[in-house]
Amino acid sequence: MSTSPPPPLSPQLKVQVKDKIDLTDKENQIFERLLQVLRHFSLQTQLRVAGGWVRDKLLGKECFDIDIALDNMLGREFCEKVNEYLASTGQETQGIGVIQCNPDQSKHLETARMRLCDVWIDFVNLRSEDYSENSRIPTMRFGTAEDDAYRRDLTINSLFYNINTGCVEDLTGRGIADLKSRKIVTPLPPKNTFLDDPLRVLRAIRFGARFEFVLDDELKESASSDEVKAAIADKISRERIGHEVDLMMSGNQPVKAMSYIQDLQLFWVVFTLPLEAEPRALEACDRLGFLPIDEQRRLLLYSALFLPLRMIIYRDNKAKKIPVVNYIFRNSLKLKASDADMVLNIHNAAEKFKSLIPCIAFPCDNQVSEVDFGREILDVPATSKLRVLAGLVVREIKDFWRVALLVSTLLYPTEMVHIEDFSEEHIQIDKKNEIFNIVENEIVRLDLEKIWEVKPLVNGKDIMGVLQLKSGGPLVREWLQKLFEWQLAHPSGTAEEFLDWMRENHAKRAKMQT
Repeated sequence: MSTSPPPPLSPQLKVQVKDKIDLTDKENQIFERLLQVLRHFSLQTQLRVAGGWVRDKLLGKECFDIDIALDNMLGREFCEKVNEYLASTGQETQGIGVIQCNPDQSKHLETARMRLCDVWIDFVNLRSEDYSENSRIPTMRFGTAEDDAYRRDLTINSLFYNINTGCVEDLTGRGIADLKSRKIVTPLPPKNTFLDDPLRVLRAIRFGARFEFVLDDELKESASSDEVKAAIADKISRERIGHEVDLMMSGNQPVKAMSYIQDLQLFWVVFTLPLEAEPRALEACDRLGFLPIDEQRRLLLYSALFLPLRMIIYRDNKAKKIPVVNYIFRNSLKLKASDADMVLNIHNAAEKFKSLIPCIAFPCDNQVSEVDFGREILDVPATSKLRVLAGLVVREIKDFWRVALLVSTLLYPTEMVHIEDFSEEHIQIDKKNEIFNIVENEIVRLDLEKIWEVKPLVNGKDIMGVLQLKSGGPLVREWLQKLFEWQLAHPSGTAEEFLDWMRENHAKRAKMQT
């Protein structure tokens, strides 16, 4: 922890922090119920709301995640007292859920949970921690409120609201000051804090990005040290790393979070690669951006983040070539296999969109005929081929086609865009946005926006009838693919017209083979 106070910031850069916490009616009701339990049993227990709820309330944000710390009993014991009180007053008792300690999920103590006034409340005892050298799992014991505050990850998360007194307690002496000054600081010296539990590095990054706060200089130096990097790799499960990264990507400032990871030289510590990756010369990713906050935005950001790695492969134990992006999702982050599959599909579709951009945004003679998707495409006039090619990409990626198109603009070199195509004041990102808009509008104009929902004019049995086959197989699949391409080239075509075209072409192929 830096011993010097944070540097003063100009008033417009400071965060507005409330002098006191304003409770909602529901919060008043909950806290009064808890105080009634204390009075009923003449308990000397101090009830403190801990962490994020206090921070958010001081920032004027609503928070429904109430965690209560107890100074002289376990959470389960206090919940039982609450039910005794409810029963004694003729009120309905509540079920008590006990969450056992699970260090891999950052649950270092048993937590009791019960519903009060239709709100789930967590109860846990105040604690102090001791860490062994090779583990992020501490030895826990009862502690004072000050012990508990100092063992927290960040000063802004170390604040308490004492329900007994109605006062905010800043036991580290700088939680409120760091909130006001937009600083991410650890209560104890950062290197010790991170070596004890390296997961706190990722939490510092996540909260720094979420609130757009500045990381403390000493914190940055410690987080990027070789010792802490090694501790992250050795002491944190890949599931926990993946969970923290996913929270960053799903949050309000994923770009800033990834920038912090890169600036702290933690990229390859977080996103580990297999030793067999080919080629080995890798570069960290550029900064990314855009789209609404939803699943598409999350996967867009992952796609942009791993874009420089799209051509890197490794060989598994069967010598099969596997994209390292697949490895990162499944092994480094332990995220869903479907996420890996979708990002790989987005990268593949983006490469194809990249080859179509000049045909749509900057058309000239013979461009479409030069596009190569790596397989034979239906031989149709150039005026129809563009619709066929674009339709194939959209059909392949479905609802994520705009995501893939957006990623393709990151791949497309802006130096290929002539200055006369854009006004002088447009910067690089404006050029890419303009390219995106042009191609998107053309896809919509060509009526390809939902092309994967278009039903085939004929089915496999119809095709088998023309081919005089009794069962399906590769040849039928080949003609079903040609059917889709034919429908793209002939949007007003009929089933009879396709079957006539198919008979003619099948006869030509049979004649050539004899």
